[in-house]
Amino acid sequence: MATYPSIPRHVAIIMDGNGRWAKERGRPRIEGHRAGAESVTEVLKGCIEQGVEYLTLYAFSSENWSRPETEVSALMTLLNHFLKAKLKDLDRQNIRLLTIGQLDRLPAKTRALIERTEAHTANHTAMTLVLALSYGGREEIVAAARSLASDAAAGKINPADIDGELFASRLQTAGIPDPDLLIRTSGEMRISNFLLWQISYAEIVIVKKFWPDFGKSDLAEAIEEYQRRHRRFGAL
Repeated sequence: MATYPSIPRHVAIIMDGNGRWAKERGRPRIEGHRAGAESVTEVLKGCIEQGVEYLTLYAFSSENWSRPETEVSALMTLLNHFLKAKLKDLDRQNIRLLTIGQLDRLPAKTRALIERTEAHTANHTAMTLVLALSYGGREEIVAAARSLASDAAAGKINPADIDGELFASRLQTAGIPDPDLLIRTSGEMRISNFLLWQISYAEIVIVKKFWPDFGKSDLAEAIEEYQRRHRRFGAL
């Protein structure tokens, strides 16, 4: 039976358009990324006000490593600044931080800041912020398949027993509910290798605004759109 959703438990966002936002204003691309970091702060506040339990942000994809070295370096510096500057905010707002992705590819300083922040906020309960860093959905699925294949070859599991639940337990998002709502900014209509397994039944809302212009009111509008949807999960 179709149901009318209430507040989504888990919102995932593809934060797109930082570079184009900067270009329109004649500014360097990194200025767009800095402005985008401020939008993260606003959206976090909005999620807490709305009662969202999980927010996953596509902060840096595995494909982003192919960008110019100067931009990648600037993005890592910005991420380090964000982790340092926002620790007190996460603490004050009782927000837990988790990260997913190929974190071993990140600079050692960035990994250390992530580990520190995750440990410090591990027992926070108001909301969970998940940052997807050096993340790719296909890579995550391949790693899960490889893990199951290894256990099957070692006789630890019977291949016939592999089902969706067991497969999901090998993903980096194990223990996190699947997203109910996926938002993409900048008007682009692509998934871009983001949470490919997890968004199977997510409602998708495309917002034309670039990410730096996205705020609490835009989040509220996306949630209102979500609430107008019929979630059928393949049924009538």
